[in-house]
Amino acid sequence: MIRFRSLFVAALGLLALSATAQTPGVSRDEIVVGSIQDLSGPIAMLGAPVRDGMLLRFEDANAAGGVHGRKLRLAVEDAGYDPKKAVLAARKLVQRENVFAFLANLGTPVVMATMPMIVEAGRPHLFPFSPHESTYAPLHPLKFQMFAPYQDYMEAATRHMVESKGYARSCLLYQDDDYGLEVMKGVEAALQKLGKPLAERTSYKRGATDFSSQIARLRAADCELVVLATVVRETVAAMSEARKLGWKVDMLVTASGYSAQTHELGGAAVEGLYGVSVLPHPYVDGASPALAAWIERYRERFGTAPNVWSVMGYTVADLFVQAAQQAGSELNTERFVGALEQLHSTPDIFGGPVYRFTPDDHLGNRHGRLAQIREGRWQLLTDYLR
Repeated sequence: MIRFRSLFVAALGLLALSATAQTPGVSRDEIVVGSIQDLSGPIAMLGAPVRDGMLLRFEDANAAGGVHGRKLRLAVEDAGYDPKKAVLAARKLVQRENVFAFLANLGTPVVMATMPMIVEAGRPHLFPFSPHESTYAPLHPLKFQMFAPYQDYMEAATRHMVESKGYARSCLLYQDDDYGLEVMKGVEAALQKLGKPLAERTSYKRGATDFSSQIARLRAADCELVVLATVVRETVAAMSEARKLGWKVDMLVTASGYSAQTHELGGAAVEGLYGVSVLPHPYVDGASPALAAWIERYRERFGTAPNVWSVMGYTVADLFVQAAQQAGSELNTERFVGALEQLHSTPDIFGGPVYRFTPDDHLGNRHGRLAQIREGRWQLLTDYLR
């Protein structure tokens, strides 16, 4: 890895010295950043606020004069949570938009399909909405992640739930792809440490809406805890099916289901749902003056209240802005990577974790907190779980 890194840095240095070389996406007046989102598919309810959060942060930076005089432009492509469309979107952003970096690509299937070609094209692959181990390991100069990995935080959350509640039979409902498999590894690791088996597991296909057979199978297995590797819509559908049958089993969802949209859509059916929070939801009730002002500014700009996905979009864009500022006026990939590897964020108005990157560690945070829906809103129950 050291030799690979040295060769990579040397190659970047040669490009910088070339009279004809120009850093992709960087001109005298502009920095172009690409992002692949779902704006029309099964998780569009997440993609739109992520995009809007990033837009707001870039607009804030531009209103303050940009980054060393350069304005930031966000080029967004809609992949509809479809890996095949995502590959085409990535190719367009590299070849036609000539973006400097990719920021916050949404969804593990999308990320797994596009990350190799993005990195091969020499573009930084930054903070994807896919806490998959491959987004930061093995160490690569162009891969950075800020979201705690599924394996890590679901191991800690499952272990905490089983230890505190004394469940004898824990089960798993998972999306049949890389996302679900990463969650499964965390759940199995937690139960193995506790000397308990995974009593039952059952999967569903991405975009599914009917969970009757899966819930029937889990109920027949006498599950006392069901871990959900689901997103918002699927979380609501699974819990609604269980409650319709009168089954009051405890359920724990990943951070992909931790959203106000879950209780807004699910209502009484999702009351009591446990979830993992990497960033708190920005409820206006009880917000600090600074957060309340941000919520109102977001509402005025986009005509709707922000949610946790809006906050995450704003946060990933803020980390990009910080690194680009620290990279200096002669922005190129080598300087940007070097700045990001020295970045240590400070507490912000949203109440999230601090993020720290080093040359040997491109994962900014490893932990999540346990939350529960109580009286129609998420309430944090723990500090960051280890």
